[in-house]
Amino acid sequence: MLVGDRVFAEIAHEYFTHDSDYEVVAFSVEREYLQGETFRGLPMVPFESLESVCDPADHSVHVAVTYLRFNRIRARLAAEAKAKGFALASYVSSRAFVWPNVELGEHCFVFEDNTLQPFVRVGANVVLWSGNHVGHHSRIGDNCFISSHVVISGGVRIGDNSFLGVNATLVNDIEVGTDCWIGPAVTVTRDVERDSFLTPAKSTVRDESARERFLP
Repeated sequence: MLVGDRVFAEIAHEYFTHDSDYEVVAFSVEREYLQGETFRGLPMVPFESLESVCDPADHSVHVAVTYLRFNRIRARLAAEAKAKGFALASYVSSRAFVWPNVELGEHCFVFEDNTLQPFVRVGANVVLWSGNHVGHHSRIGDNCFISSHVVISGGVRIGDNSFLGVNATLVNDIEVGTDCWIGPAVTVTRDVERDSFLTPAKSTVRDESARERFLP
């Protein structure tokens, strides 16, 4: 089952259907956001009653929600689905290159053309959109969203809940703190303290609080 009814949910439905062993049988959103009884021809189930409609022993859940509120919504819904007894499903594209000793946490979504080199560790509830390079020995924390064509060089450590924009580049052996927003086309050449919001014009200094901007 997929939680969500927006663009990412549509995309996830395509990928799970055509490039995984899973069969999507229903969608779900929280009751206050229900806009109809079906979505893409499948039942739409209130999240609050999900376990009474679909047996957790026979179904898995993936929360197809992006980085809203700094990934907190996706993380919360995944945790609540797990508390209901559901296993959390991951998707890894058959067209992604994932070295055999890569450690991938639960409830991840890895699109095509991602390269994950040896000794990479990826936390739980991480989205890697299309075309990223994750260098050897790098660590990506929980609840991160890595958008397309990001270069994470070797030995990089990325804290929980962080977002990396399209075409961002991180050099070797640096650390990005938790709750960081690294904007599109930013080049990062040194450590980034937690709760930083970086723009292309100020890519090596803390521009403003990311949490204040995205968690009002």
